[in-house]
Amino acid sequence: MHSDGYKKRMGLSVVRPFQNQGEKSVGRLRNGLKSAAGLLAAAIIATNVLAADDLPAMKVQKVGKDIYIIQGQAGAASSANAGFISNAGAVATGAGLVVFDTLGTPPLGAKMRKLIEEASGEKVQVVVVSHYHADHFYGIQAFADPGVEIIAHPKAEQVFNDANTANRFAQRKQDLFPWVSEETKLTLAGRKAKVGPGQNETFQVGRYHFTLIDGLGAHAPDDLMMRVDELSAVFAGDLFFTGRVPFVGSANPRIWLAALDRMAEKPPKIAIPGHGAVSFDPQKDLDLTRRYLAHLSKSMANAVANMQSFEEAYASIDWSAFKDLPAFGPANRLNAYGAYLHAEQEALKK
Repeated sequence: MHSDGYKKRMGLSVVRPFQNQGEKSVGRLRNGLKSAAGLLAAAIIATNVLAADDLPAMKVQKVGKDIYIIQGQAGAASSANAGFISNAGAVATGAGLVVFDTLGTPPLGAKMRKLIEEASGEKVQVVVVSHYHADHFYGIQAFADPGVEIIAHPKAEQVFNDANTANRFAQRKQDLFPWVSEETKLTLAGRKAKVGPGQNETFQVGRYHFTLIDGLGAHAPDDLMMRVDELSAVFAGDLFFTGRVPFVGSANPRIWLAALDRMAEKPPKIAIPGHGAVSFDPQKDLDLTRRYLAHLSKSMANAVANMQSFEEAYASIDWSAFKDLPAFGPANRLNAYGAYLHAEQEALKK
């Protein structure tokens, strides 16, 4: 029999019988603990069954030679949709799959992995993370095998360890239960991409070369895009949208424009956004986004120069060229306010 001190050193529980209790009371306690353990095991089993059976429908789309994508649903993340609101994809190289993003929960990531491996006939070799926002990286847990290389932006570790990431995780465990729970393990990439404002990284897997492009922190500090050179395809994360107004929020429109220029250094024929439909005419969609961001930036800079309040500026600006685009209603005012604040900050620096 080990002493209490030994048990404490080994991290074992120290349980003493209740004082003044007979053997019968101790027996009842043991039986009660066994019953509680049984109920807990049953609850865990029930959660696993739910996770396996109740995920939203997921379909693999082949959008080009060797390019497979899974497109998320529109709307906000919830337990009803299991957080299935973003896109992810993969390229079959003949030597394994190179995956870009892993969806918003581990069960979604596991389902995605199964479907793309079945569709392509190849196993996952590399995972590239567009940025460490919950809807794009929580699925990494389903890919984090010893033989899989996971790559992210050099600033991903900073974002991963930020209080905002911890706070969002706590929120997701409530809002997306059981898809995100105490069993969910957030996973940091094992390798930092060799990218920077003036530097791309190119690596080869099988028959394709992949170029990683720094997104300049336009949407998130760790934005990363991936070009498949031989296929003229770009996985753009949340820096590009097809035929709609982007959610710019508090980002600087001028930096976003610079990130789009980097994306278009070698004009793509296919662009896969972080949300919504694939673009088979990326130049047209890039031009639309550029015009919108330039209008946003210039209009708010003029408003600040003319000492207008945000409300005055917003009411006076002509939005007619963009008001009929999808997402204009929910996004434009927030985008405009963020651009106004950036214009104020830049004016103070002069």
